[in-house]
Amino acid sequence: MFSCWLSRLCRGLSTPTGRVTHLIQGSLSRRLMLSSQRRIPELSSFVARTNTCGELRSSHLGQEVTLCGWIQYRRQNIFLVLRDFHGLVQVVIPQDESAASVKKILCEAPMESVVQVSGTVISRPPGQENPKTEALRLQYRYLDLRSFQMQYNLRLRSRMVMKMREYLCNLHGFVDIETPTLFKRTPGGAKEFVIPSREPGKFYCLPQSPQQFKQLLMVGGLDRYFQVARCYRDEGSRPDRQPEFTQIDIEMSFVDQIGIRSLIEGLLQYSWPSDKDPVVVPFPSMTFAEALASYGTDKPDTRFGMKIVDISDVFRNTKVGFLQDALSKPQGTVKAICISEGTKYLKRKDIESLRKLAADHFNQEVLPVFPKANRNWNSPVAKSIMEEQRSELIRLMEIQEDGVVLLTAGEHRKACSVLGKLRLECADLLEARGLVLRDPALFSFLWVVDFPLFLPKEENPGELESAHHPFTAPHPSDIHLLHTEPKQVRSQHYDLVLNGNEIGGGSIRIHDAELQRYILATLLKEDVKLLSHLLQALDFGAPPHGGIALGLDRLICLVTGAPSIRDVIAFPKSFRGHDLMSNAPDSLPPEELKPYHIQVSWPADSEAEKSSLNQPYHPES
Repeated sequence: MFSCWLSRLCRGLSTPTGRVTHLIQGSLSRRLMLSSQRRIPELSSFVARTNTCGELRSSHLGQEVTLCGWIQYRRQNIFLVLRDFHGLVQVVIPQDESAASVKKILCEAPMESVVQVSGTVISRPPGQENPKTEALRLQYRYLDLRSFQMQYNLRLRSRMVMKMREYLCNLHGFVDIETPTLFKRTPGGAKEFVIPSREPGKFYCLPQSPQQFKQLLMVGGLDRYFQVARCYRDEGSRPDRQPEFTQIDIEMSFVDQIGIRSLIEGLLQYSWPSDKDPVVVPFPSMTFAEALASYGTDKPDTRFGMKIVDISDVFRNTKVGFLQDALSKPQGTVKAICISEGTKYLKRKDIESLRKLAADHFNQEVLPVFPKANRNWNSPVAKSIMEEQRSELIRLMEIQEDGVVLLTAGEHRKACSVLGKLRLECADLLEARGLVLRDPALFSFLWVVDFPLFLPKEENPGELESAHHPFTAPHPSDIHLLHTEPKQVRSQHYDLVLNGNEIGGGSIRIHDAELQRYILATLLKEDVKLLSHLLQALDFGAPPHGGIALGLDRLICLVTGAPSIRDVIAFPKSFRGHDLMSNAPDSLPPEELKPYHIQVSWPADSEAEKSSLNQPYHPES
């Protein structure tokens, strides 16, 4: 919300008053400097406004700003909605006597008049905040689709998909082939949706991806396959996922990792929206081990620093007990991240919440250290660390004034993972205080390669499961380890990451039937009968092949800056997997289930469950 007075109103271009001119001139050089540091496109340089209507956020509260735009809507002569190319803002019409002339002009101005206003950014009064309306948006989706943002998102999605088709089919000879939706259970991977058949005890499964079909197409000599594929995963209540989603699915014969990566870089460059900064290729790459060591995750957001630093050598001779204990164990390390300007922007309660998060979710102790802070925030343990190794710590981590160090000790992977999570939490906290770390206009692509081929099963660490899927080929340099140290084998799996989000993943596949059979039966202990058709096909002669799938929903979400993937899908499900518009999933009467030989086994509170089916529908919030 924006409290304002009228600077100038006309039906043509506005002419700034002296006051507004002074405001802009006084802040122009500072704004351009900030823009250069943050690499955010400066949309208000050299003009009379300080901001666009669409960019005001909670971080602008209390600031005096100048906006220019068109009057789109006015309500009860209390407020109006101002619109420019970037968005909308609500402007409070002054009601006091001293501003009577301003109120008169604003209340009598025709719609679409051009207005320049200056004033202070305020929040809505308590009780007048916009309610959470996503459930209503999903329930009345056909009305929500009329909004400018939904129209923009879906039309941009359509244009990008069309350009992808042109690039793949017209320029590079790919064949667009539809694959079946009704399939059978696939070992490993995500949980699948089960579909009953009319044969007693037999079921279809909805495919997680067309993985097996596209490999069979390579055996069939199609050479280059492509599909805008619908995929299904029964992953329960996950706010960032959909039970049905869309992939740009690709497979090629006689290709290696470099070929797939070059193809995808060209595909994105060709289909990228013209109103965004051009995609620069080739994309940088790093190994899984490097990503974990520096960012604590296999999908790092490389738009900002705050990298993890191994400071084990600094404390080899420490007398601090918990550091000694960690370094005495196998894989024991001491890791840290430095939060620049941390003491300036973070409060003591913020530091404590970060420590609590590490303890609750990772069972890991995190120690804050303030090497140069004037405040006496250091704990006794931190003070003893400072007395021992202060200068070396400052040098190694390049700590500046107001810097805060978060330090942890333990097994390498666990220590990196907790600091990777805290790195993102710190970015959220700093940006909430007005410091921009992750430029929303910057698209930072990254290939992550050399993943492990296998991981220990969580429920039984003595057994293995595929890190990607069981059809991924081992790294040529590590094949000799398959029979002796399978946990050490790297894969030919690669992920494409954009701004900390995985938007694609693929691999070079196993094309040798005996190797595929050995990995399935001996290492993964899977029932090879489920994949007898694929193994038989490989026996008939399969070319070396590989592919990738791009998550179209996630990609479009990032390109448009939408807050959720539900905002780039015409008819999405809620985070619980429900269609709030049609009330799906729904119950079926017993007579309709009978042909499928299915009976519903109600839980203990079956009466409540049954009665709920007859109650009026209330959409979830």
